[in-house]
Amino acid sequence: MKIIADFHIHSKYSRAVSPKMNLEEISKHGKIKGIDIIGTGDFTHPLWFSELKEKLVLNSSNFYSLKGGNSINFVITGEVSLIYVKNGKTRKVHIVLICPDLEIAEKVNKRLAEDQNLSSDGRPIFSLDAKEFLKIILDISKDIVVIPAHIMTPWFSLYGSRSGFDSIYECFEELSDYIYAFETGLSADPSMLVQIKECRERTLLSNSDAHSPAKLGREANVFDCDLNYNAVIQKIKENDLLETIEFYPEEGKYFNDGHRKCGINFSYKETEKYGGICPVCQKPLTLGVLNRVSALSDFKGGTDCKFKSLVPLREILGEILGVQPLTKTVSREYEKLIREFKSEFNILLYEDIANIKKIDKVLSIAIEKVRKGEIEITPGYDGEFGKVRVFGEGQKEKQILQQTLL
Repeated sequence: MKIIADFHIHSKYSRAVSPKMNLEEISKHGKIKGIDIIGTGDFTHPLWFSELKEKLVLNSSNFYSLKGGNSINFVITGEVSLIYVKNGKTRKVHIVLICPDLEIAEKVNKRLAEDQNLSSDGRPIFSLDAKEFLKIILDISKDIVVIPAHIMTPWFSLYGSRSGFDSIYECFEELSDYIYAFETGLSADPSMLVQIKECRERTLLSNSDAHSPAKLGREANVFDCDLNYNAVIQKIKENDLLETIEFYPEEGKYFNDGHRKCGINFSYKETEKYGGICPVCQKPLTLGVLNRVSALSDFKGGTDCKFKSLVPLREILGEILGVQPLTKTVSREYEKLIREFKSEFNILLYEDIANIKKIDKVLSIAIEKVRKGEIEITPGYDGEFGKVRVFGEGQKEKQILQQTLL
């Protein structure tokens, strides 16, 4: 059975998150995307946790569902930010937790609340060493899955160029074997990360880190197993994913090196040419994911990692229609397509192109190009998302010749 899961999202109680990120909207939009299992996010926040206890009920698959309604499968998840000093350097590491149930999640909250502030944000900041945090979690339950988040982003990750480590052992020491999985992050995909031995030895999960309903499932994980909590978790521990669904990593905010304020967007080879220094302000450049992967790589051969890369449907429609992805114009066309083809993932990844062509020829060409990777991307850098173009300049007109779009 093919199952799609997105474990890492945020609730309305996190900073810079849409107020629409409530359980009802998450469930509704998760179904539209074609997601089977979605994380609750933010279970450490007291108000959000109260909502989880009030509105969710354990179902026959050992996931959770909304009470009294047709619901997506929820799994109890959250992210924390650890900021501390180790070996003379300030470290900033983000961690995602997957809990078996609300009872164990509540034990985590009670223990952390003894000496940390859980109310400040849906993704709380703790002054805890990552190893000590992991020890606290394992003492509560070894059934909690601990996942270093977006492991290559410069500022807040295990391997981050500005605040991370060069190896997992530096971070978690003798407890490293309890880390079964890493999260790739939007600026990396499995083909990049498997160049590093520690990544080859662990499951590489991809999640949306969504702050709004429209962003749910922009990355996700595909399992071939029963729709059952224990079966899914076992697949994670055994590094047995069917595939992941990926952003094109160049579209992520930290793919290239650079300085956003100075307008400097460098490949890592250009960064070498300038000695890592911005030619405009003469300060060190923010080193992106591709640079960091290159620095830590111990393997240049081929890999058998399986994933599919996509461009979100709203972005494709926005380009075709010449408007922003979140406009009402795009929403109208998006909703028509969902009614016709059931879900966004089905349209982007699985639906026969001939069937899409019957609805709209321009869209069918765009979807086919995205599936083949025949797109143009200006890479993201230093917190700036990359810019994707499905059609090159003038290409749309040459191919479609004045057709009415959608």
